[in-house]
Amino acid sequence: MPRKKITNKQIIDIFREIALHLRAEDVAFKPRAYEVAAEGIAGLSDELTDLYKECGTKCIDDIPGVGKDLSAKIEELLTTGKLDYYDQLKKKYPFDMLDISRIQDVGPKTVFKLYRVLKVKTVADVERAAKQNKIAAIPGMGKKSQDKILRGIEYLKGDAGRRIIHDVLPFARGLVDKLKEIPSTIHIDIAGSLRRRKETIGDIDLIATTSKPKELVRVFKALREVDQVLEEGPNKLMVRYVNGLQGDLLVLHPDEYGATLVHFTGSREHNILLRERAKRKHMKLSEHGLFKGKARITSRTEEQVYKHLGLQFIPPEIRVGADEVEVADKKKIPTLIPYDSLKGDLQVQTDWSDGTGSIEEMVHAAREHGLSYMAVTDHTKGLTIAHGLDEKRLRQQGREIDRLNKKLRGFTVLKSTECDVLKDGRLDLSDSTLKTLDIVSISVHSNTSMSKVDMTERIIRALKHPLVNILFHPTGRVVARRDAYELNMSRVIRACREYHVALEVNGSARLDLHEAHIRQSIEEGVNLVINSDAHDPSHFQNLEYGIAQARRGWATAADILNTKPLKGFLAALKK
Repeated sequence: MPRKKITNKQIIDIFREIALHLRAEDVAFKPRAYEVAAEGIAGLSDELTDLYKECGTKCIDDIPGVGKDLSAKIEELLTTGKLDYYDQLKKKYPFDMLDISRIQDVGPKTVFKLYRVLKVKTVADVERAAKQNKIAAIPGMGKKSQDKILRGIEYLKGDAGRRIIHDVLPFARGLVDKLKEIPSTIHIDIAGSLRRRKETIGDIDLIATTSKPKELVRVFKALREVDQVLEEGPNKLMVRYVNGLQGDLLVLHPDEYGATLVHFTGSREHNILLRERAKRKHMKLSEHGLFKGKARITSRTEEQVYKHLGLQFIPPEIRVGADEVEVADKKKIPTLIPYDSLKGDLQVQTDWSDGTGSIEEMVHAAREHGLSYMAVTDHTKGLTIAHGLDEKRLRQQGREIDRLNKKLRGFTVLKSTECDVLKDGRLDLSDSTLKTLDIVSISVHSNTSMSKVDMTERIIRALKHPLVNILFHPTGRVVARRDAYELNMSRVIRACREYHVALEVNGSARLDLHEAHIRQSIEEGVNLVINSDAHDPSHFQNLEYGIAQARRGWATAADILNTKPLKGFLAALKK
């Protein structure tokens, strides 16, 4: 039994901090293993302490991405409340690596440098040093770096208390699944920004109807995921979950359900547009229902609410208060790309570079997610930190792919790469090597502080290369961690159209493209692909988040090339 109960979030933070220290020390492979394990734990709906009591190490071993070594470390944390390896690391490096590295463009090596030179230990220390002009004086940094750090700290403050959707959605689904098991439950749905699939989430709201409200409330309060009841009313509970987020459970009469779900799903701006429309039609819309005078109009479902308002049904992902109500009035909202509609994944890293799985292991995982093809896209030689492949190793990998394809049935592995775009816009591989690939995909990983003009010209030069097919994570952002680099995205989109290059919607923590750029690309006639950016067999689940992002950008299946079977995909890509 543990002397001190440790939460999943604490274990995740410990593993992520260890990974950062290892990256700062240029340790190969291990950082990614810790990161993948942290992602696997983040996807759990139950606390590991409770699971460990039930089934011991088997529950730990079942976590995606957790191997023997990390399984033992998790068990040590669960049984003692601490990890000796981590404690020794903190003695050696007594600063908050995890928190400081959340500052945009402050990587683990920069954190090391700031600590060595200025002895900063917290974000507050870093901010104070920057405001005192001390960071600008550090060799190799300067005023520009100092100003970026200050902007990054402000960005961090603005996003405080929110979590990336990848960490929150699996947790919320676990809550819903448990409440669905209660026989008296009629409806139970996620609402709020999580239902809109917003990139970051501040709370987890649930809406339910039941024939036995007291039973539902009692079971909900007793869930392992609920840490504390903050407020309790006749039909509403406000709680704090074990992951630190807060949220509400609303228990309603079935007649109110549709209108309430509409109200608590749409953004404030979307709801204002709906209420104004209802008023013009001499009706009143609130979270309690749609009314004509004092009479409630049938609004048990969302579809009924929108129909009574004379609107086409508006999918949750685009209820943001832009032009969706105007378009729905004209019945012109397109059929958004369905979930689970992808046939292939075109960005998959393996243990040839910085992935954790072999090509064959990644194939097996891809098939389990319903795919029929995938492209192996390990990094190229310029990205030494990711053990990028040079021409010789890429040829060796190609021969392995050929051998694997000969024995596969109903699945194809494509030869590809995530070819680095160099500072001057040239590519990191020779043309003769690129010609051996089925798909040529490119991306930027270095020199990201270039001016807007220079970065735009750099990328456009790369897009002009006649062999290039896809631009990966076009703006370089990582949600809640790093903003996009300076870039004229409109020019890049137009260049993609001109040079017939597809843009990626990346389903990892990058969630790059932004939904506004997705919609702009579609309007410009630019093809898109949705990829997981998988570095581990468990990462194919990122495809769902990529689809959600594409839906937020109004994408249809026809806009996404890898909704097509392999033959059709390749034909469309090369067209």
